[in-house]
This record gives sequence, structure tokens and C-alpha cells, in this order.
Amino acid sequence: MGRPDPEEGQLPAPVKPPDGGWGWIVLLGCFVITGFSYAFPKAVSVYFKELMKDFHVGYSDTAWISSIMLAMLYGTGPVCSIMVNQFGCRPVMLIGGLLASAGMILASFTTNIIELYLTAGVLTGLGMALNFQPSLIMLGTYFDKRRPLANGLAAAGSPVFLSSLSPLGQVLLEKFGWRGGFLIMGGLLLNCCTCGAVMRPLDMGMKRKMGKAQDKYEAKEMLPIGAKSEEGISTTDGTKKGKKAKKKPKKGKKLLDFSIFSNRGFIIYTISKFILVLGLFVPPILLVNYAKDTGVPDTEAAFLLSIIGFIDIFARPACGMVAGLKWVRPHVAYLFSFSMLFNGLTDICSARASNYTGLVIFCVFFGISYGMVGALQFEVLMAIVGSQKFSSAIGLVLLIEAFAVLIGPPSAGRLVDALKNYEVIFYLAGSEVVLSALFLGVASYCCLNRGKKEPLPENNPSAGGGSDTEEAESDVQEAEEHSSDNHQLAHSTDNTMAVASEEANHVAEEQRGEGGGCPAGDGEVLAPDGCNADQMVERDSF
Repeated sequence: MGRPDPEEGQLPAPVKPPDGGWGWIVLLGCFVITGFSYAFPKAVSVYFKELMKDFHVGYSDTAWISSIMLAMLYGTGPVCSIMVNQFGCRPVMLIGGLLASAGMILASFTTNIIELYLTAGVLTGLGMALNFQPSLIMLGTYFDKRRPLANGLAAAGSPVFLSSLSPLGQVLLEKFGWRGGFLIMGGLLLNCCTCGAVMRPLDMGMKRKMGKAQDKYEAKEMLPIGAKSEEGISTTDGTKKGKKAKKKPKKGKKLLDFSIFSNRGFIIYTISKFILVLGLFVPPILLVNYAKDTGVPDTEAAFLLSIIGFIDIFARPACGMVAGLKWVRPHVAYLFSFSMLFNGLTDICSARASNYTGLVIFCVFFGISYGMVGALQFEVLMAIVGSQKFSSAIGLVLLIEAFAVLIGPPSAGRLVDALKNYEVIFYLAGSEVVLSALFLGVASYCCLNRGKKEPLPENNPSAGGGSDTEEAESDVQEAEEHSSDNHQLAHSTDNTMAVASEEANHVAEEQRGEGGGCPAGDGEVLAPDGCNADQMVERDSF
């Protein structure tokens, strides 16, 4: 009776991540979702030539299908965060899988390019967005110590699916045409629903149910039997409900937590990620055309992307293992900064590559650095904001990245058309990536490390960006308040018992006063007070 009541507005303590068990199934689902989300917009490009012939449009018109998919994946981040915070990860992922599949199935029946934009672009892109973000959130809830490795393995789904979906799409195009290929691709996207079904939330309500049952059992044992006991229990329940009603508005659930912008680490990460995305995707987009302009045959030029994908498959899990080491994980932000610096310098050094051998060397180093960036980007964000605020943080970050995606590659394409020189583009993209790496490393060292040495104000709970430690301290304070409330509740229960016993004695005295001279009947045994045994039993019943 003296412990905190879990129902009185108190949030249940988060369950410790199992770092295994069912988490490996969740990791497999996240691997598939990541593969579909990043590889599917690129794999659809194998159908563009047939679409150009059927709809009599240009390449730029068909390229908008992939652009709209990526825009939906990045730009709908806050919407996904709100839905996850309101309904949970599993229902959102199931709806997302159905939308993604329905978009491709409907696209197979379209008659013009605008309908393709709305079905394959908007509907499928929104469905993949509703799968991608919740899968990363669930991965963070199931893994803690092995989270860097888990993020690296999940990120490997992107190159694996890219290397498999593109050849599969070519085979489907040759055998069934683009309409049959879209229909079969829509069926494949139903696997997203399977991945969403395995995203079982960790059980956080068991302790609350046990505590509620035990409190009611103790109340029934302590209160007297009969009408008074029922009145006491109803009074106790009414007190609980009254306090619960007062506490409930205090713990209202935020659909989108903007308090993360008070976290300096999150601000630094967001700015560096925006600068990074401006130049990160430019080299692989222009690589094939760059190789063709240097005299490389078409088949060998296309093989360069396969080299990057093959290296990327092994680079991401390997980087995740390195980031999980005890002496590396506290400094994972600096490892992320190093990977970005490595990627940027690779772009700059390869700008003068003039033969196929030089381009192959570039692809090897670019695949390693690109895999490192892909494996660490979400791990660093989880380490900065914590698992409790990750759902809001990733939505806002993806929204900001959407603007960079719409600015970077299109601007690079226009510069190529204007300058007819790929060397300048590689220098520019590499410089942007290097700038983001330097900003993240220097800002993290100067702002965050020095900020830790400064003493925090005593009565300012908002300082520090709302870390998990501060949330735990606030929960402890609330637990103490609830403990005192329950002591008062126990005291009121004791008073109820005392009142019940006093009323019972009063009734007994009145009966004894009225029947003090009650005659003893024939054969009746007189009680010590002069009443019969039946009256004595009636007294004892109170």
C-alpha cells in the first residue's frame, strides 16, 4: 500500500532491450524494409524506356516517378512520427505495406503519366515511408548494446536489394511487359505487411496490471466485511479515480516532440546532415555518364555501380561491428565524422580519374566510405536523442533532408549541362561532404564536450535537451509523490475501519440498553450480558 500506484499518471518504466531473441526477427524485417525503401525507387528506372514509348514522354518526365517516391520517403517524416506516436509502429507499418502494394498494382492499369505520378509515385512512396521510419524505431527498442551492429546489418538491405531488384525488374519487363512487372512488384511489396506483423512491441504493461490487482486484493483484506467494506472499497476506488483524473492531463502524449530542438547535439547533427546530403548522392548519379564521356563502354560503365553495391554490402555490417566496440561507441559521432571526411576526400581525389582503372579504384573506396555513412547515420541520431524521442527526431531530420535531396542532385545536373565538365561537379560534391564532416567533428568537440563541464542549473528541467537521465529523475520525483499519496490512502482506509468498528459498538450498546432485562426463555442459555446467544452472535457479526 506504500508503493507508488502505477495508475496515477505515472509512465511505466521502459523495458530493457533484449539485444537478441525476437529482436533478430525484428532486425530481419528492418533489413527487408530498408532494402525496399532505398532500392525500389532506383530499381523502377529499368521500366522508364518502355514508359517513354507508351506514353510518348521524355526521360525527365519518367524520372519524376523515382523523384516523387524519394520525396515522399523523406518529406513525410513528421507525418509518420505523428502516426507512430498515436497508433504505434505495427499498425502504421501494416497500413504502409498495403498502400505501397496498392500503388504499384493501380499503376499497372494507368493510361497516362500523371496517373503514374499519383499511384507509383505518391501512393507507393507514402507506403514505403510508413514502413521505413517505424522499422528503425522498433530496431532501437529491441537493441541497446548491439545496436550499432543491428543498424549496420539493417542498412545492408539497401545494396542487397538494389543488386537483386534491378535484374529482377529487367526479367519481368522482358517476359510480362511493364504492366505485368508493376503488378508483380506490387505483390512483392506485400512482404512489407509481413515485416510489420513481426514488429511485436515489448511488454510494458505487465507490472501495471499486477500492481492494480494486488492493490485491490490488499484493500479487500484490510476493510471489514459487508456493506461498510463495499463502501470503503468504493471510497478507495473513487479516490484513485479522482487522483488519476488530476494526474492524467499532466502526462499528455505529444504527437510530435519539438523539444528535441533544445538539444545542441541534435541541432549540430541536423545541420551537418543537410550539408552532407547536398553532395552525397551526386557522384553515384553521375558516375555512369562520367565514365561514358571518358570513353568507357556502356556495359563496363554500368558495372561500376555494381562494384559500389558489392563493397557496400560488406562495409555496412563491418562498420556496425566497429562502432559497437566499447572504446569506440562513446565516440561514435567522431567515427561518423571520419566516414564523411573519407567519402568527401574520395570524391575530390577521383575528380581527375581519366581511365577505367582509376574509376574502379574510386568505386572501391567510395563503396567503403558510403557504407560507413549509411551504417552510422541513424546510430548517431539514436545516441544523441535517445530511444524515447527517436520517433520525433527522425521524422524532422528526414523532412530537412528532403529539401537537400531536391536541391543537390538537380543542381549538379544543371551545372553539368551548363559547364559540360564533370570534374567541377566532383570537386563541388566532395567539398560539401568534407564541410559537413568538419562541422560535425569541430562543433561536437567545442559545443558538446565543453557543455558537459559546465554545471547545469538546479531548477531548470528543460536544460540539456531532454535527455533520458532527466526523464528518469522526473519519474523518480513523481514516484515519491505517488508514494505519499498512497500513504494518505492507507491512512484513510484505516479511518474507515475505525468508523465501522465504532458504529458496530454503538449499535451493540443500544441493543444491550434496550434488552438489558430481557428474560431468559425456557431452555435458553444466558450470555454474560444478560442476553441470549442469538443476540451475542448478532453482535459478533458486526
